[in-house]
Order: sequence, then structure tokens, then C-alpha cells
Amino acid sequence: MKVLVATEKAFAPVAVNQIRTVTEAAGFELVMLENYKDVSELLSAVADVDALIVRSDLVTSEVIEKAKELKIVVRAGAGYDNIDLPACTAHNVVAMNTPGQNANAVAELAFALMLYQARGGFVGKSGTELRRKSIGIHAFGNVGKHVAEIAKGFGMDIYTFDPFVMEKDIKKYGVKVCNTTDELYSKCQYISLHMPANDKTKKSIGYQLLRKMPKDAVLINTARKEIIDEEGLLKIFEERPDFHYLADVAPDCAALFEEKYKGRFLFTSKKMGAQTEEANMYACLAAARQIVDYFKTGNEKYKVNK
Repeated sequence: MKVLVATEKAFAPVAVNQIRTVTEAAGFELVMLENYKDVSELLSAVADVDALIVRSDLVTSEVIEKAKELKIVVRAGAGYDNIDLPACTAHNVVAMNTPGQNANAVAELAFALMLYQARGGFVGKSGTELRRKSIGIHAFGNVGKHVAEIAKGFGMDIYTFDPFVMEKDIKKYGVKVCNTTDELYSKCQYISLHMPANDKTKKSIGYQLLRKMPKDAVLINTARKEIIDEEGLLKIFEERPDFHYLADVAPDCAALFEEKYKGRFLFTSKKMGAQTEEANMYACLAAARQIVDYFKTGNEKYKVNK
């Protein structure tokens, strides 16, 4: 079996060594395509591989069509909207993700953004504290659970809304359960978003929800920019000078924020949620192990396409 790791943003050398150890111990051949500059390089590299590991690289229908021997592609991370799932299904390719491996890194970044904002950018001005503030965790998956644990350490009042997680499982984390998104947003000064981008969630966070947030509201997005209704976000910014938006990926309308709302937003230069040495290691190792397990036992536990 031939396994290709194709990453525009290379894994750390120690992570690559771990992938090599896992794949070669299984008797597989490992091929690396790192820091490539053009999709043509990827199209050429996938031509004869059985398995593919990517990070945020686009696995389009064209890539799938060129990969005549491909049987499995694994996204080293939780989100998988960079993979064309219908194309995978049409070509009998199993698509997987590695849920939970980046969760703590993303949760810590959410709090880094919050602390930076609460302390006014560390420029010497008086700020505020997170203790005794209310935080709403919108979606209580792997990242949401880590956010709850960190928020507990800060002494925050923690709420969540997630209709897909049982109330008894949420309460184990000392988190209060809201029955609707309206209830969550109306109770919490801070809202941290942790849902995937799909047909139901895209542009779901907009004006009608955000207007319900209390004074000095702060929206934190370490999920996907597509879940934000940017027109609605701009409207709430125009109406409420107390509203702040923090994100690890800039919205399409970032230029308008720069022009009109300086001091009320923070966007990282690129998506950084999983950018830690530990998250790199956990996600790439999980991807390699899932590929080996799939070929050895047929295990499809983390399959995301139908």
C-alpha cells in the first residue's frame, strides 16, 4: 500500500517521523508532498497512491478522479469541508476525519482571543476579567467540552446548546443546558462557536441571534467563517458599539471591519486553531493509524461520506 501525505502547510518533522513509523511498521510505503505551490503537483502525486492524508488541502473531484488507486482519504483534523464527499462516494473512496485530536488546541485559542480582547490588547489600559462572566458554548462536541473545562477554571458561568448531545452527558461537565439558541444567546455575554460548516449551519449565526446578546457581547469563532451571516454581523456592529467579534479566520468583509470598527474585532492572520505541536502530532498519528486499521481490519469508524 502506498500512502501519500500531501500538505501545503507541512507537519512538524517529529510528526512526519511518527507517521513514517506507523505506516512502515504496517509494511506500507510512505510518500511526502510538502509545501507544494500548485495543484498540478498534487494531481501528479495522487496518481498511484492507495491512501491520502491531508490537512486543509482541497481534495476536489479533480483530485479524486486523478487518484485511480485511491481507497481512503483522511483529513488530519475535525472539519472535512475541504474534501468533496460526493466525489469520494462516487469513486468508492472512504473519507475520514480525526475528531477530537485538535480539540484542546482550538479551545485554548478561543481563550487566548478572549483574554486579549478582555485586556484591551495588552497596551496598558484597564480591562475586564473573565471570572463570573457568562459563556455560551454553541455546540458541545469535542472542542466544546474542552472549552467548558477551561471556562470552569476561570470561574465562568457556563451554558450550552446542542440538540445532539444528551442533557445528562452535558451536566457531567457542570454546564447548564439551554433549550434553544435564543435562550443561549440571551443569557451569555460570551458566545463561543464550535459547529461544522454544512447546509444547516452556513450563515446560521446572524442578526436575529446576535441582537439577543447582553451588553458588551463578545462572539468568538474558532469554527468556520461560513457559519456567520456577515451581513447580519455588520448590521449588529453598526447598531451596537459594545459588540465585539473575535475569529481565527477573517471574514470576507474584513476590510469593512478595518475601515469602521477598529478596536472591536480581532482576526488571526490565518486559521490557527490546530496550530500547536501537540495537535499536529495527535491528528497526523490518528490519520496514519486509521489508514492502517482500515486496510488491516476494514474499520470505518470515522467515515464521513455515505
